[in-house]
Amino acid sequence: MIAVATPDGLLDAVGRSVTADQWFVVEQTRIDAFADATDDHQWIHVDPERATRGPFGTTVAHGYLTLALIPALTAGLVEVGGVGLVVNYGLDRVRFPQPVTAGSRVRASMTVRSAEPTAQGVRAGFTVTVEIEVAGKPALIAETVVLYVAA
Repeated sequence: MIAVATPDGLLDAVGRSVTADQWFVVEQTRIDAFADATDDHQWIHVDPERATRGPFGTTVAHGYLTLALIPALTAGLVEVGGVGLVVNYGLDRVRFPQPVTAGSRVRASMTVRSAEPTAQGVRAGFTVTVEIEVAGKPALIAETVVLYVAA
């Protein structure tokens, strides 16, 4: 875990990395629920029978589902004290090098890429990599931006 006492402590944490200990299973039920929530019912996501004949041999999670799992996958990796509010400020870059097949186990690692004081608080940039257990390439590499507002 990367722990700092205040948002300003992130300035000294630039370059530090941490990886989750726990793996997270991406089940078909979650993929189906995401398809329902987003109205994206493409067969490679929701039709296990047809997907066996497709390019991945099984169904795969939506890239945006993998992206949406970042908060769950990174929970507890970075702890910032003295915070009144944490705001998802956005993304600078996102890539999906490898699909997450249904039933795969994934976990995240984070690197503090940048931190800068602003009028509202400290804006920090992180590189988040979601790896797939026993896969050669990561599922996701994203540059996230978070605003930490002091209490």
